[in-house]
This record gives sequence, C-alpha cells and structure tokens, in this order.
Amino acid sequence: MNQAIYQIDAFTDRPFAGNPAAVCLLGEAREATWMQHLAREMNLSETAFLVRRDDGFDLRWFTPTVEVDLCGHATLASAHFLWETDLLKPGQEAVFFTKSGRLTARQHEGRIVMDFPAEPEAETAPPDGLASALGVGLRYVGRNRMDVLALLASEAAVRSLRPEMNLLARVKVRGVIVTALADDERYDFVSRFFAPCYGIAEDPVTGSAHCCLGPFWQRRLGKATLVGYQASARGGVVHVEVAGDRVRLGGHAVTVMRGELVDFGF
Repeated sequence: MNQAIYQIDAFTDRPFAGNPAAVCLLGEAREATWMQHLAREMNLSETAFLVRRDDGFDLRWFTPTVEVDLCGHATLASAHFLWETDLLKPGQEAVFFTKSGRLTARQHEGRIVMDFPAEPEAETAPPDGLASALGVGLRYVGRNRMDVLALLASEAAVRSLRPEMNLLARVKVRGVIVTALADDERYDFVSRFFAPCYGIAEDPVTGSAHCCLGPFWQRRLGKATLVGYQASARGGVVHVEVAGDRVRLGGHAVTVMRGELVDFGF
C-alpha cells in the first residue's frame, strides 16, 4: 500500500497563505535517513512524521536539511490532519510526544490551540556578524536555546528587511527572529524569521518562534494574550497566550493537497 502524504497550510484560514507543511502518518517508525530524504523531496520548511501509539502520536519534524527539536506550524498541521481524517473525534485532544516533550492541541472557538513550552530569551550581546547581516539598527538582542531575537525600530523596518543570507548563515543559531510593535491595531506585534543554517532562507510563519515572542512582548506590553502577524510574503496570524512556563498558540489550517508516495521498496 502506498504511503499517503498531505500538504497543509498552517496559521491561515485560506489556501496558499500561512506556512505549508507536509504531514505523513506512518504505520511504524522509519529510520531518520528515510525521513530526511522525504523532507528534502518535499522541500518545504517542515515535514511532520506521525506514528500512532496507545496514548497519542509520536511526532518528529524535519526541514530539507536537518531534524528540529520544536516546530509549531507542522504541529498545527498534524493536529488538523488528525481531525480532518477522523483519526481523532471532534473535540478530542491531540497528544504528541516529541523531542520537546509532550505537546497537546485542541479545538477552541474555531481555531486549533496548541500547548507549547515557553522559550523566553535573555539579553545578550549581538552575535558576530548579526548586525552586518541584517543591515539595520538593533534596539535589543536576546537569545534562547534555539534562536536569536532582534528588536527593530518599527514595523516598516521589519517588513523592508533584506538580510544578506550568506552572512546570516554564519550566525550559528537555529534562526533569527526580527520583531517590532505592529502599526495595525488588529495585531500587537509583527515578526519575521530567518533560518539559513537550517536550509530555510525565510520561514513564512513560525509557531515555535512565538514561544519566545509571547514572553518577550508580554513583558513589554503588560498583557498575556497577544496577536502576532508574521510579515512574510505569504503572511500568517498567530494567537498567543502566555501562561507561566507554557505558551498557547492558536491558528487555523487548510489542506491544499493529498497524495501518495510510491513504494520503491525502501
């Protein structure tokens, strides 16, 4: 039997926006090399692999070049897939076991809401080459276990940013988050996310970056419930609620493709 694979746009309520992820439900665990090859073939920012277990699903995420420890949009896409294919009943919680621990997702007020670990940053000196790669003034620089966060002067500075990717790839972190206060009153902040070290020049909408952006903007704005807009070419909206050492990330998802992987005997 050929292997089914779905492509789902996450953090959007319309097709061809948000962040596309491939989702593949496996009958049994496969070796990492095979999953990496398939992720490279899909050539999306993330491909998610699910394996059913008695108490939920094992979940792993791969970019075209590496496996990652945490991914928001591919988790959102995976939860959407499970409800859409009736592997979970409406209202039933999705439970995932990952490299970042046990993650859950539920349906709430028309959105999928995920429970993720908060990943707050701490102020740091700008890594070597960061300012040159971004080419703009940096109001603040922080770092967590995965990413560097740079605060810029304005939404316009975030939107107009054109990093030198060959220079940015020398900053040895998973990714670089740039952010600023939003001009549009529908949103609290805007951001963009660049991860050339992981084979992703710019990620369209990055759920896991909001595990850092949520606590960052909570401290500055004095509120725990926030709405972020990731201002990539595709664009996407992430609802964020900071709750102690957890962050709840909410968004929509849309299935855009269903297909089968031909079995070549591997």
